[in-house]
Amino acid sequence: MYRKRVELVALVWLGMFSFYISSNAAVNSGSPIVSRHGAGSQYLSYEGLVMCGYQGWFRAEGDGAGRGWVHYCSGGRFDPVHLTVDLWPDVSEYQKTYPTTLKNKDGSFARLFSSWDESTVELHFKWMQDYGVDGVFMQRFFGVTRSDKSRKEGHVILGHALKAAKKYGRALAVMYDLSGLKAAGEDCSSIIQDWKELVDEIKLTSQGNNQTYLYHRGRPLVAIWGLGFSDRPYKISEIGFDKLIDFLKNDPVYGGCSIMLGVPAQFRDLKGDCVADPYLHEILARVDVVMPWVVGRYSSNADQDISRYGVHVKADVVWCTGRQLDYAACVFPGFSWYNLMRQQAGRESPLNQIPRKQGKFYWDLIGAAIGSGAKMLYVAMFDEIDEGTAIFKCANELPVVESPVHLLGYEGVPNDHYLWLTGNAGQVLRGKSSFVKDLYLRLNHDVKSQ
Repeated sequence: MYRKRVELVALVWLGMFSFYISSNAAVNSGSPIVSRHGAGSQYLSYEGLVMCGYQGWFRAEGDGAGRGWVHYCSGGRFDPVHLTVDLWPDVSEYQKTYPTTLKNKDGSFARLFSSWDESTVELHFKWMQDYGVDGVFMQRFFGVTRSDKSRKEGHVILGHALKAAKKYGRALAVMYDLSGLKAAGEDCSSIIQDWKELVDEIKLTSQGNNQTYLYHRGRPLVAIWGLGFSDRPYKISEIGFDKLIDFLKNDPVYGGCSIMLGVPAQFRDLKGDCVADPYLHEILARVDVVMPWVVGRYSSNADQDISRYGVHVKADVVWCTGRQLDYAACVFPGFSWYNLMRQQAGRESPLNQIPRKQGKFYWDLIGAAIGSGAKMLYVAMFDEIDEGTAIFKCANELPVVESPVHLLGYEGVPNDHYLWLTGNAGQVLRGKSSFVKDLYLRLNHDVKSQ
């Protein structure tokens, strides 16, 4: 009996030893269970950076995408009745532009760009370098992830951006937007498939030693926006979010990522714009960065809103620090979606709802965020002219339109005013310059490539 017991123990130890040897041999011989991400990046942390959201969703008739006019108007019809943008981009520097049905004051047809063109995306990243804007989160809406066809189409502009980011030394990360997720019968699984394809097919996180994909805490950063908002048609515990987090964190090939979660402004208290569901806090405990969405929650029309915003940011920072979470403060230059809401019955919205005041509102928010302890900023948005939050070059000289259509100019400030302020925000955030309260009044910009 004793001999049999010894033999059994020996066999167990031999089996364990054999497993150990074979496992190590598989690893040392180039086992397929190896991370597909590059070992590092020029950007190893979000801390100290000013990053912008980048929609990249504008299309034009004749741009080769085959979709006609998209996000400039509704129903693919470009005319004053269907126009949905409130700001008009300054297109004087674009290689390719497309004629609209609107006319300028001199009688020429007003023209617009398409995000589908590589030259458009490259110009935007060149502006980022010129003005010292650190980089962008490329928005990837849930609908893009649903099918093979939509995912492939979604590779085009992201591919342009990846190339341009590397050329101009700008940080880039993907932000998945849960907008469009259905109320029932749909979960987050298509994001998992999309991430695999981005990593494998366009080498999103493996662009070589000088890649500029944004890492945080030493790992590729993936942002997911839109969890916990009270106006969404689903329960956040029923969309497979645990599975998505587990994949991005722990998958041996595609995981090992840091995660930023875009949440409602009142995420701490689970009220107001946030669902009253403690599960959101359970999810937050598993991510790395929290970015509360404040667009429309603060206004330049309210005298106390800047101080109220600062108090809110300070409390957010304390809450996150106590839970070992990093915090990205959201700032925006103004807001207007008059023409967009004009298309939707019963949702009228005033033109210039949150005025920019020539950059004062934007610059005050930036000062309040940094002064309240924020170490990283998220700017909403780089190119969002549908909702009037764009910081890229927009026009003061506008096409001729008639009521009920209205367009906003840039209040007479230079077309690069908000790019310039954004670059200066980065200098203040990194402690390279002091916050000057009236900087926004300086309209003669000394622009140097940074």
